[in-house]
Amino acid sequence: ISGYSLVVQARDSGTPPLSSSVTVNVDVSDVNDNSPVFTPANYTAVIQENKPVGTSILQLVVTDKDSFHNGPPFTFTILTGNEEEEFTLDPHGVLRSAVIFKHMVSTEYVLCVQAKDSGKPQQVSHTYVQVRVIEESIHKPTAIPLEIFIVTMEDDFPGGVIGKIHATDQDVYDVLTYTLKSEQKSLFKVNSHDGKIIALGGLDNGKYVLNVSVSDGRFQVPIDVVVHVEQLLQEMLQNTVTIRFENVSPEDFVGLHMHGFRRTLRNAVLSQKQDSLHIISIQPVAGGSQLDMLFAVQMHSGGFYKPAYLIQKLTNARRHLENVIRISAILEKNCSGLDCQEQHCEQSLSIDSHSLMTYSTARISFVCPRFYRNVRCMC
Repeated sequence: ISGYSLVVQARDSGTPPLSSSVTVNVDVSDVNDNSPVFTPANYTAVIQENKPVGTSILQLVVTDKDSFHNGPPFTFTILTGNEEEEFTLDPHGVLRSAVIFKHMVSTEYVLCVQAKDSGKPQQVSHTYVQVRVIEESIHKPTAIPLEIFIVTMEDDFPGGVIGKIHATDQDVYDVLTYTLKSEQKSLFKVNSHDGKIIALGGLDNGKYVLNVSVSDGRFQVPIDVVVHVEQLLQEMLQNTVTIRFENVSPEDFVGLHMHGFRRTLRNAVLSQKQDSLHIISIQPVAGGSQLDMLFAVQMHSGGFYKPAYLIQKLTNARRHLENVIRISAILEKNCSGLDCQEQHCEQSLSIDSHSLMTYSTARISFVCPRFYRNVRCMC
């Protein structure tokens, strides 16, 4: 307890007794009686041979139970094991290489490291760090090509994470880093550590091919990343149909079924090859394992097919569609819970283009706006 606040009252012996109070604050000063603590107590680390000077090997973690002025900043010192000055230790506790290590020269180093706190008198602790030198990378990284589909309202894309590159390396201790060609950084970014792809706001309609590479420090491998951006027209929202699927997650639909179902759906509803199928959004149905897919079909002439026409086509082709994935319902309107007949159910659809949903798998990512369906009974 760092302090106490007492209220002291003095009362006299008169009639009537009179009194007054005073507040007494008692501060308890900290004595530097706790040593720094390493977490974990001892460390093991590896470094590949031929890594450049200054390569980070290990981050030391130190805490102190004393108050702040008796704890950090800590002073780190390598006491033993660094007689040839192969290592450096910076004020933040990061152990780095000071030479280019060779596996044939030495395979292991053991360092005794001291941490000293800022109290008076100072307290110290020690830890041992075992550093193994392993052979350099012999395997190239492997990465899965990624295709990303983004659906957004006209000129209203807010930006955000749109997918993630999946890469592996057979060399156990390799650390992979991701880079994007500099001229594309005005529209996209790639997190160098985890491969997440971030799109900046205001993407135009079209196809983007990103020059992304993954490196293990020795080998650099290009990755095929293609981004398709489709901007919705307001007229689409007035001519949408919803297909509701049973027992499927958005990620499974995107990764396992979307390409095949899109192809089957095109064959079912397109009257001419020049017509265009637009998948507007997919989102889970609240409170269950169902999934809604919202779509519209644009005619070659520019207009859109009416929902009643599309539903008739879907109903006739439902058996073929269910060869790909099980369908729970085909909806133009969703009047469940309303005591009105279908023709008296008025529905409006709204899109929240700033509330994006990203469904990402290893090979394909689908980014779409959240949609809301409002219905009311006109009878």
